Amino acid sequence: MKLNIRDQVEKYDGMILPLYEDGLATKVLSLPLDELQGSKKFEGKMGTTYKLTAVVESSLKEIVLLGLGKKDDLNFRKLLNGFADAYRLVKKQKTEKVVLHIENLEHQEILAKAATEAVLMADYSFDLKTKEKEDKEIELDMITSVDMKIINEAYVLAESNLVARDLVNQPANLMYPETLAEKVLELGEEKGFEVEIFELEAIEAMEMEAFLSVAKASDRDPRLIVMRYKGNPDSDEVLGYVGKGLTYDSGGLSIKPTTGMVTMKSDMGGAAAVIGAMTAIADMELKVNVTAVVAACENMISGNAYRPGDIIGSMGGKSIFIGNTDAEGRLTLIDAMHYIVTRENVNKVLDIATLTGAAIYCTGDAASAAISNNDDFFKAVNESFNKSGEQIWRMPIFDEYKELIKHEEADLTNTAGNPGTITAGLFIGEFTGDLPWTHIDIAGTAFSKKEKGILSKGGTGAAVKPLYYLAKNEEA
Repeated sequence: MKLNIRDQVEKYDGMILPLYEDGLATKVLSLPLDELQGSKKFEGKMGTTYKLTAVVESSLKEIVLLGLGKKDDLNFRKLLNGFADAYRLVKKQKTEKVVLHIENLEHQEILAKAATEAVLMADYSFDLKTKEKEDKEIELDMITSVDMKIINEAYVLAESNLVARDLVNQPANLMYPETLAEKVLELGEEKGFEVEIFELEAIEAMEMEAFLSVAKASDRDPRLIVMRYKGNPDSDEVLGYVGKGLTYDSGGLSIKPTTGMVTMKSDMGGAAAVIGAMTAIADMELKVNVTAVVAACENMISGNAYRPGDIIGSMGGKSIFIGNTDAEGRLTLIDAMHYIVTRENVNKVLDIATLTGAAIYCTGDAASAAISNNDDFFKAVNESFNKSGEQIWRMPIFDEYKELIKHEEADLTNTAGNPGTITAGLFIGEFTGDLPWTHIDIAGTAFSKKEKGILSKGGTGAAVKPLYYLAKNEEA
């Protein structure tokens, strides 16, 4: 899709016309709005749409009305999904040139931002079908006079979200540790952040035994991917991100059922989130320092696989009892966490992962689950999610939960039991030192089974935008 920003209407065959519920009127076209409102077919309620075909200047136009709700009750999340639904509806009419009118509407800045992000994300789809020559791409003209800085940021955020979606959606035979590392190198060169790749020998030299235990059954060697963005070289403050990078998870010897393995290319959703966020941070040239780390590997099965009942070590020096080889993500994360805390001089750290099925029982696909050891840091994380239109919910940390991750034969166990989302997070928290830390579990939000709102089927790009805003909040 091609997006243009204009100050007047040019030729078009489709139109998206947003309207407020309390003030259902427009000067753009002559439409029977009173009749529609009276019949309750369209009243302008938030997120509602109504399609009609009208003759304008002697030619047929496909018109989609979009309800914005009440002027003083805007909700960015609902606006995103509303604009996405309206765009998909007009696109289905085989339109080639669509005009989106937000000029002269109140709250034009938030509308322009939501519309830009929404139409770009709603236009995305992924497949690897053999295709004939692509049809002409749809062109959308947005009629607005807002500052282009707002549009540019929204465009960058949408594109970075799609970078993450593409990473997750690539099948595991194409996206594995080596190719993921190569892709990050390309993005770093393109966007302007430093990338360092540690291969097997270097990982072994750092004694990342937990990470290597997960990786060793695969024929594909692991990669430790380190991304550094130095937007404020005069500052010693560095924000740290750690993303789970399981490019495929069979469950290991604690093997998943086939139905559970089909979508396990998505187990790198946390890695995709931090990679996507780094592209946005660099693209927008934020005056902040951010370092992101991904321990990328596959969790497979072979005679060399780690076993339930094993006791393994870790880069942080703690021993771990393996109760289940399908609780592997936390093992890769702890070595990545210890690395970033001890070797990259970060001042606060956030890890993000498709970590536990239990998270889906906590918050479903509507929100990501979180735990944190620092109220101020979590407040900043929460505000970043709110600003992006995504949702997060903080779980409690009780002393009783901390006892569950201990084991009689080792320092820790990777299977502490319920509440699984919290104990898995606390396991990672054992390796954060004294730093402010937040853990985010996106198991329920990183992958969508169907197209809805701004989401396409497959990877969602969850948390890319919040991680960008969190970094922006750290700017000097």
